[in-house]
Amino acid sequence: MANAASNRISGLEPSDGYVQSFARGLEVIRSFSALAPSQTLSEVAENSGLSRSGARRILLTLQALGYVLSDGKRFTLTARILDLGFAYLSSMPIWNLAEPSMEALVETVRESCSAAVLDGTDIVYVLRVPTHKIMSINLGVGSRLPAFCTSLGRVLLAGLSESEMLDCLRQSDRTARTAHTLTTLKDLTASISQVRKQGWCLVNQELEEGLITMAAPVINRAGKTVAALNISGQANRTSARVMQDRMLEPLLLATRKVSQLLGAPPS
Repeated sequence: MANAASNRISGLEPSDGYVQSFARGLEVIRSFSALAPSQTLSEVAENSGLSRSGARRILLTLQALGYVLSDGKRFTLTARILDLGFAYLSSMPIWNLAEPSMEALVETVRESCSAAVLDGTDIVYVLRVPTHKIMSINLGVGSRLPAFCTSLGRVLLAGLSESEMLDCLRQSDRTARTAHTLTTLKDLTASISQVRKQGWCLVNQELEEGLITMAAPVINRAGKTVAALNISGQANRTSARVMQDRMLEPLLLATRKVSQLLGAPPS
């Protein structure tokens, strides 16, 4: 994590358009995760790529602002940090528009529905309408997953230009999550090409054994893919064929409704 953090801020010099101290503060916040929810000063410094003194100043600032708590040895984020993420959500009316369609979709197919956007090589969940827990991964708003092995991710990658899509795949950690995961550029580009042609994506147990998901794009007025919606099901209850036959049309109807609310022409 430290190397990744260092790479993000290396080579960038303070200027009128770049405030280094602010960038370092964001790296400190990003150092906290589900795997590291509570950290010592040394751990924060290591994970954010900063010196102990630099990390300490930022942590004390965040503590004074109410974003961090400390017991004297370890630091944790407070719920106030959610304000930063919710500022994004509240500034994007798309999610207010999408939620009723997602709720109607869940009511129809009786499976969970999620909305996500692309951020680097990951997808970020921005809205979820669950039915019940079907994954061992605990997902919520703000959760991140690799784009290459998820239906949401492949739909979002299909919305990029060919060069942007290839760059994203090359930068991805394409480690196989299951025996079914596509990992080669050849296989992934073929899959994404098929997504572009058909307008939706089904991923069968590539992220997690027993999990099948199907996604379709949300399009804006300019015809650009700005998000994706998916539905998730259990392989022992719903086969890939049954999901496609029974749930594809309701999913496409939901994404068309949201897209039209964003000004996309009727398809």
